[in-house]
Amino acid sequence: MKLDLQPTLSGTLLELRPLREKDWADLYAAASDPLIWEQHPESTRHEEEVFRRFFAGALESGGALESGGALVAIDRSIGRIVGSSRFHGYDPERREVEIGWTFLSRSHWGGRHNAEMKRLMLDHAFRFVDTVLFLVGPQNHRSRRAVEKIGGALSGTRFERGHEAVEYRITREAWFADWSGPGCGVPGRGVAAAPVRVTPACSNVPRATESVRSEGRRRS
Repeated sequence: MKLDLQPTLSGTLLELRPLREKDWADLYAAASDPLIWEQHPESTRHEEEVFRRFFAGALESGGALESGGALVAIDRSIGRIVGSSRFHGYDPERREVEIGWTFLSRSHWGGRHNAEMKRLMLDHAFRFVDTVLFLVGPQNHRSRRAVEKIGGALSGTRFERGHEAVEYRITREAWFADWSGPGCGVPGRGVAAAPVRVTPACSNVPRATESVRSEGRRRS
């Protein structure tokens, strides 16, 4: 069964859905804060011309190319786009995919929203793959901490997309094992689990209920 690279995923705090061309203004409004990008290798991404290239690449990744799928993150309490992320480089033979290009508005920093976004994407990915990769700039300490917090294990470095990156991996076995620990209240991180009492071992984030519906590759 093939990984759907552009699902719609619903959690307690966020909904993730496929990026559309008409999302430009709302996504740029979320991305135009220079402090979001200060540790990123492309630190000028808050500039409109630079972000237009980012946006065009995100649309392309969800279109005819099979290499990835861009999603926007919508705050369910206000109905506004607050960030985005992508699946990329899906390899069905190696049973792995990358999650990257993730950002959130600073109003949504602090762990809960980012953790839920990654949890929804990882829950979805691990229905189809055994390994998820994250590539992060070496000096992007904020993103590195965020990946480590959800269980990313440092696995090496590589030169990727014009700059050096550190590689983190999360395996399906480790992801489900983390959620079967004492006090987590669920036998695994599978979809459609009800909200549970969360302990520090479970990242202090309320368990989201995930719903998935394919939207194909429509754009409006």
